[in-house]
Amino acid sequence: MRALPRRGGEQAVLVGVLLPGEPPSHGDPLDELGLLAKTAGVKEAARLVQRRRQPDASTFLGSGKAKEIAALAQEKQAEVVIFDVDLAPAQIRNLEKILGVRVVDRTELILDIFALHARTHQAKLQVELAQAQYLLPRLRRMWTHLSREVGLGAQAGVGMRGPGEKQIEIDRRILNRKIDELRHELKTIADRRKRLAQSRAPYFTVSLVGYTNAGKSTLLRALTGADAYVADQLFATLDTQTRAWTLPGKKQVFLSDTVGFLRHLPHHLVASFYATLEEVRSADLILHVVDGAHPDARLQVEAVEEVLREIDAGETPRIVVVNKIDRAKDRLDLLAAAAGHPESVQVSALTGEGLDRLAKCVERRILEGQKEAEFRVPAGAGKMLAWLADRGTVLARTYEDGMVAVRVRMTEADLSRARRMAEDLDREA
Repeated sequence: MRALPRRGGEQAVLVGVLLPGEPPSHGDPLDELGLLAKTAGVKEAARLVQRRRQPDASTFLGSGKAKEIAALAQEKQAEVVIFDVDLAPAQIRNLEKILGVRVVDRTELILDIFALHARTHQAKLQVELAQAQYLLPRLRRMWTHLSREVGLGAQAGVGMRGPGEKQIEIDRRILNRKIDELRHELKTIADRRKRLAQSRAPYFTVSLVGYTNAGKSTLLRALTGADAYVADQLFATLDTQTRAWTLPGKKQVFLSDTVGFLRHLPHHLVASFYATLEEVRSADLILHVVDGAHPDARLQVEAVEEVLREIDAGETPRIVVVNKIDRAKDRLDLLAAAAGHPESVQVSALTGEGLDRLAKCVERRILEGQKEAEFRVPAGAGKMLAWLADRGTVLARTYEDGMVAVRVRMTEADLSRARRMAEDLDREA
């Protein structure tokens, strides 16, 4: 991947193409691209938006408009043109010939930001995999061979120097091998994360999801007191952060924050981050955090819901948390942000307004999903008694003849597990 500048920044022309059927934006359609470019360290020199009935096969926006952009880039002394769409490799090649400057599409820009913000080994592996998958069909654009680039494999070896084989095929084979290695390593991490999630079975798990920069990390810090990383920029968090959260009734749950979502988030990027998103898939409850002050909040909600369906978390119970109410200009906008969702809570993670309501709402949802049952277990069965107290809500507890009668409220799944544990204790007795 050709890294974008980090400091000082190149001058860039931002280009948007509006096609029929796309939902209308309430603000400038290139505002989000502008924020992405800023996050990547690029200076915005100019913007240009074109409406088309369908993409041009050669340049996406047509040769006439491409020449107009070339003139604009020359006038603004821009070194790069960034498109708010995904471009085919041939389209990028054709555009670069016409424009005379580098062309970066939306996916390449997002991948560059992810590479910039990846801090842990896992996040770096996930970004490297996404970059490799992006590069594979674009090898002909590369000025240097992948085999000579750091982190993308070594020189071609035995079995890869067939007579007459083109260098592009050697590079493609190297890159495919690297992709397989990264997938294998990430699968190992994903399996480990799954075991970790299962180890939290005694506790109710809640996952924060939302559009990037919706305030999830700020909310995690406000609810748990944890020292979560917070920054007012896109994709500040790429790694899962899990903290204990004590609800008003003293019940403790695990609360997780993970990578933010985005409209048109590249499919292979979502697939690469499957290990990180394990916390979302295994959660008992999802808190969908929405930026209530954003003019396109409803479009952002739809984008997040689409990603949840893609990672098989579309059916997980959820509460919509409309955040940043301290910045909202109109309370009607806050209601509109949660339209179509049966339960929502308005909060400000920054000022603390509404956080008590949110905690009580989560506590109520936990209780609503539970059923009542009674278990008689030996007084010495400390492990099961602790499990019943941690996973369920203990309504009554009585002691008689070395046995403990515990009346609890639990989910149906937990009740089934509790019955199996009780049966195991009976067999051992």
